[in-house]
Amino acid sequence: MAELATSSDEVREYAVAARQNTQGGIILVPVDFSAHSEAALLEAAGYAEAMGASLIVLHVVHDPGEMPGYYSKLIKKKRVTRIQDMAAEAFDQFMDRGIEENGGSAVLKEAGRLMVRGLPVTRILEVVEHLEPIMVVMGSQGRTGLKHLVIGSKATQIVQLCPVPVTIVKRREFKG
Repeated sequence: MAELATSSDEVREYAVAARQNTQGGIILVPVDFSAHSEAALLEAAGYAEAMGASLIVLHVVHDPGEMPGYYSKLIKKKRVTRIQDMAAEAFDQFMDRGIEENGGSAVLKEAGRLMVRGLPVTRILEVVEHLEPIMVVMGSQGRTGLKHLVIGSKATQIVQLCPVPVTIVKRREFKG
């Protein structure tokens, strides 16, 4: 189950505990439950296994203005509930699916799950600051042209502002 950190102090406490429980460093994987995030999660699990690192999967809880009801679309049951509860349920489903599709990967089973509320780029960078990971692995849709200029890219902003190495993963499209 994902842990919700509601303040910077709680993020700091989570980070201290996570650093104490790892020998090979931490790989941070911010996810939004998209196919690109799933590809990044699986890539990060491979890196963690090869490097002997721990995996922390992060989701920033927000209901973006351009996609109201984002979480309710991910949850099959219709009900009135708090947004962070819907996000936690979607997070658990996302992780369970990743574990199942990756043959019960021990790295994924043992991965820490952290949720924070706020604006994704700002909160991801705050978690990086406190967690001090050896790297960040995240998915990207790979928007280009006018859409990229107008909407921007969270991944691009993270790459530009993050103090640790960032690997961007784009889901491969198979044409058959």
